[in-house]
Amino acid sequence: MAELLRSLQDSQLVARFQRRCGLFPAPDEGPGENALGPAEGSARTLGLEHLTANHKGTGGPANGLRRVAAPQAYVQKYVVKNYFYYYLFRFSAAMGQEVFYITFLPFTHWNIDTYLSKRLVIVWVLVMYIGQVAKDILKWPRPLSPPVVKLEKRVIMEYGMPSTHAMAATTISFTLLISSMDRYQYPFVFGLMLAVLFSTLVCLSRLYTGMHTVLDVLGGVLMTAVLIVLTYPAWTLIDRLDSASPLFPVCAIVVPFFLSYNYPMSECYSPTRADTTTILASGAGMIIGFWINHFFQLVSEPAESLPVVQNIPPLTMDVLVSSLARFVVGIALTLLVRQLARTLSLQVLYSWFKVVTRNKEARRRLEIEVPYKFVTYTSVGICATTFVPMLHRFLGLL
Repeated sequence: MAELLRSLQDSQLVARFQRRCGLFPAPDEGPGENALGPAEGSARTLGLEHLTANHKGTGGPANGLRRVAAPQAYVQKYVVKNYFYYYLFRFSAAMGQEVFYITFLPFTHWNIDTYLSKRLVIVWVLVMYIGQVAKDILKWPRPLSPPVVKLEKRVIMEYGMPSTHAMAATTISFTLLISSMDRYQYPFVFGLMLAVLFSTLVCLSRLYTGMHTVLDVLGGVLMTAVLIVLTYPAWTLIDRLDSASPLFPVCAIVVPFFLSYNYPMSECYSPTRADTTTILASGAGMIIGFWINHFFQLVSEPAESLPVVQNIPPLTMDVLVSSLARFVVGIALTLLVRQLARTLSLQVLYSWFKVVTRNKEARRRLEIEVPYKFVTYTSVGICATTFVPMLHRFLGLL
């Protein structure tokens, strides 16, 4: 068993997967197994594009190959020989990042089912928080480079185990599958295939981008499966959170803020604490939004789950146009609120702690980073669940 775990944690396994998918270190990145052999040609004969920090984005790929600046302590270059896998896995990796959460989760609330979105958000927040904390407790390193080519700079300082991308993808896909089974009638095998496909693509993208080992990804999936099984009996309580006592919003703010402010400290700075605060604050904001909607009767929503719908509503052109309009209006208002809350909270904190404006290093301080992230994304969550539906109703989009 120990030998198996070591093999799954081996960076060489990730490097072999990258090469099978057509991702190689650049030929001039140094000798050894990372460099392409003489038969594969030099950078000049292959006609590779050299993208550096000074002229990023200039030119285009030549002869089907491309060299791109990768995030490292130095500018690591790589060669793409299969663009299908490159774009597939880079897109799949984006489905585990903020840009996906800030679009997909509200989209579910605005256009699919508020009941499903409530369960999805709360289970997602719980799983992600445990995964983020586990990283900084276990402190397992990411794959070694070389031999692995790493494509993402922002999270390179984080620890690897477990893969929170894998946890997020597994949580979202299987929470939606389990929760929708009692509300909509559709072929279960089809739903299961979609859930497995989505989570698998995101998991494989973490190997392709060189950010996790196989063991990191499997650990994330298994940890999520255990958490879903353990929390499933309490999912019906989630449906009644919006009808809790008037003191509930206070708890929904105080507890996540306490968890964010007391996040495990690291030896050096990494974005893990900021990402965890973003997740907890977004969940707190959406939970408060659900409570506001119920308490002030802004929406008429049954406390219990609806009976099984015989057929999923057909996707007509009118439905698609209405959904797109709601999404565009909602995202515009959400991003506006995000920018305003972020700017105002930073200005207040800079003034309070007498910090020079636009000081990026000061922004990483605990007493600044956690409050401004928490205020910003709590505002985003409340806006997405309360003010956006009100605007939809005002504009006649519901």
